[in-house]
Amino acid sequence: MTRSAQQRQTGLRQQPLVLLLLVLLFCSAMVSRLVWMQLLEGSRFRELADENRIRLVPRSPIRGRLLDRKGRVLATSKLTYSLYLEPRLVSDDDWPDLRDRLARLLNLKPDLLDQRRQKGLDRDGYRTTLALDLKPEQVLRFREQALGLRGAQVDVDILRSYPNGTLAAHALGYTQPITENEFEILSEKGYKIRDRIGRTGVEAAYERHLRGKWGGQMLEVNAMGEVQRNLGDRPSQAGKDLVLTLDLDLQRVAEQALADKPGGAVVALEAATGAVLALASRPSFDPNFFSKLITTQKEYDALFSNPKKPLLSRAMNPYDPGSTWKPVTAMAGMESGKFPPNTKLHTKACITYGGHCFPDHNGAGFGHIGYVDALRFSSNTFFYQVGVGVGSKALKQAADQLGFQQKTGIEIGWEESVGLVGDEDWAARGRGWTDPGTSPWIPEDMASASIGQSVVQITPLQLARAYAVFANGGWLVTPHLAAGDIDWLSPEHRTKVAMRPSTLQTIREGLRKVVEAGTGAGLNGPGIPPAAGKTGTAEDSTGGPDHAWFGCYAPYPDGKIVVVAFAQNTPGGGSVHALPMAKKVLAEWENISKQTRITRSTDLPSFR
Repeated sequence: MTRSAQQRQTGLRQQPLVLLLLVLLFCSAMVSRLVWMQLLEGSRFRELADENRIRLVPRSPIRGRLLDRKGRVLATSKLTYSLYLEPRLVSDDDWPDLRDRLARLLNLKPDLLDQRRQKGLDRDGYRTTLALDLKPEQVLRFREQALGLRGAQVDVDILRSYPNGTLAAHALGYTQPITENEFEILSEKGYKIRDRIGRTGVEAAYERHLRGKWGGQMLEVNAMGEVQRNLGDRPSQAGKDLVLTLDLDLQRVAEQALADKPGGAVVALEAATGAVLALASRPSFDPNFFSKLITTQKEYDALFSNPKKPLLSRAMNPYDPGSTWKPVTAMAGMESGKFPPNTKLHTKACITYGGHCFPDHNGAGFGHIGYVDALRFSSNTFFYQVGVGVGSKALKQAADQLGFQQKTGIEIGWEESVGLVGDEDWAARGRGWTDPGTSPWIPEDMASASIGQSVVQITPLQLARAYAVFANGGWLVTPHLAAGDIDWLSPEHRTKVAMRPSTLQTIREGLRKVVEAGTGAGLNGPGIPPAAGKTGTAEDSTGGPDHAWFGCYAPYPDGKIVVVAFAQNTPGGGSVHALPMAKKVLAEWENISKQTRITRSTDLPSFR
């Protein structure tokens, strides 16, 4: 046998071995693949198979209502119906017929339906919105013909509704669709891509309380997507209602008082507890804007880029407080021991500090006076002397005790500014805009700080909280918008201010004199309880026209309500512009209190 013949014979003998090895190799690969699919990834593939066989139809929960303290509705939910297309059930060939039938049945434009279909799937990934906010008769017509409209469906959406429009908008806040980034985090907590969440205000602060839980229907479908049977139904769980501390009547009056102002805020608090009775800000916005199913970019830009900043809550934004700050300077003077309650100082036309002569507002001074008359007449030169005499750290200490340059603790605190109370340490650090050590504290700063100008910036809410200390006998309370299960009188939420009784009494007497026979005398009148307060006219340190302020509490001496009125860039004085705003709120509060007393007296049992 030749050598080549031997090689061919050997190759033929090796072919079965090679084939066997190839068969074993393929079998091993198949077995390995089956092991991987069945054992290692079995649960995942079963889940995918179920997803193809079982469809989950989610049912959104109804969000809890927001109610005022008397149970009147401030925010609720409304149902709206939308027309959807399931693209995988409708081919390009089938679409023209379905489109035309829907257009005739629901009186819709065919070209609009085409445009909506071309936009592709919604964020939920399985359907396309064709029409929004269907009328009841449209929904009824669709349901009568639904069996012949394969691939189309009408579903209900639940939207937030604010029946009072702009009323209390900054306090209530608004809801918006969840973003994709938020969904990645919140999906583990039961949120769906179609969810709407509280974005600002109480809607955001009490999101967990209000939102409820999703329900759904589990349907078995065939390969064509046709429903075979209902495998189960779990109803959605509605969110809980939330009763707020706001009083709808007071809130309405507060906003009416702001109506003719370019900007401003009104805050009304229960002096003893910190419950917010009214929280108004102007300009405002309508939270129903954010409940629209479709909003154009132009509409968003008109709101968010508005130079008047309607989304900004003036109640929690800082401004120069002017003379409403003088009780803080008075507290610093008395508590330091350098200017005790019986102190009398000579006031005059102006006092020079550094290179500037700081004037009294009447251009002449008020003679030799003490704290009570200094507050009554709002003497600048009296408080210059007290403030410069005690220094910036003593003033800062008094301000800290009254809750300034810190969050008030209100539930919507992420929208709140801490403001500014400048002192020498702050100046040494660079004042927030320059290098440390380049802008030291100077006498002119101290004089300005004494009367609430330039280096002092506070919010109307902070001022209301501070005046509550004078009204309730020395307690620093926590402003809040919902009572809930929290004890707002506990040490965690209400602390005693370390202030001598004589200091508190002197400030109280001075604030009462302001209303009795001082710059706040305009507050007196029929239907107004005896009150104490302080006017303020503040230069706008940003360069705009003057601000007008008025802070007060009533009835005197142990106040039950604190009202702060602020008119932004409204020159003319606090007694002219801000005081009448507060007066309207006090009159309404007194009227409500009177009606409550009458109701309670008629409810009492009679004995014969």
